[in-house]
Amino acid sequence: MVEPQTPQANLATMKAALGAMARKDIPACLDLLTPDFKINLAGMPYQQTGHAAWEGNARQIIDAFPDFEIRIDDMFAAGDKVAVRARMSGTHKGPFLGAPATGKRVSYDSYELYRLEGGKVAEEWICSDLVTLMTQIGAISPHQLVLLWLGSFRLWFVAATGVAAGAGLVLLLQALLP
Repeated sequence: MVEPQTPQANLATMKAALGAMARKDIPACLDLLTPDFKINLAGMPYQQTGHAAWEGNARQIIDAFPDFEIRIDDMFAAGDKVAVRARMSGTHKGPFLGAPATGKRVSYDSYELYRLEGGKVAEEWICSDLVTLMTQIGAISPHQLVLLWLGSFRLWFVAATGVAAGAGLVLLLQALLP
């Protein structure tokens, strides 16, 4: 008979998995994944599956940031899910997403959700602040960052301008009409 998985057991599994990643112990990490492990990365147009895909992603981080560190700020579980808010840091000593090594120190946030099954990690959803990371290594210039930031606010700017214009028109009509 299989023991029912509890939030406490899932937290213990995730602490072990993140501890193994912090030690860069790839085999220990892989032992904690289901064979059909699913990877969902923010912005990725498709889902990755399996140990080889996970290992490739992990090695990309470790090779680019050999002194990679994970600081867990929050971790909680409900049902078969574990949520993690973490701070990642390291020194950019190898190529990363097309950016050559810069020797710069980086620090960025990652918000992660994991689904566990049978005491192993079955699926992950990762939303890391890659804009901050890429800006810190110079792959995104401050000018590009400002344009990105302004671009994200244009819808809100247009909406606010419309509301302001509408409110001004209402006030003008109220002042002109008896």
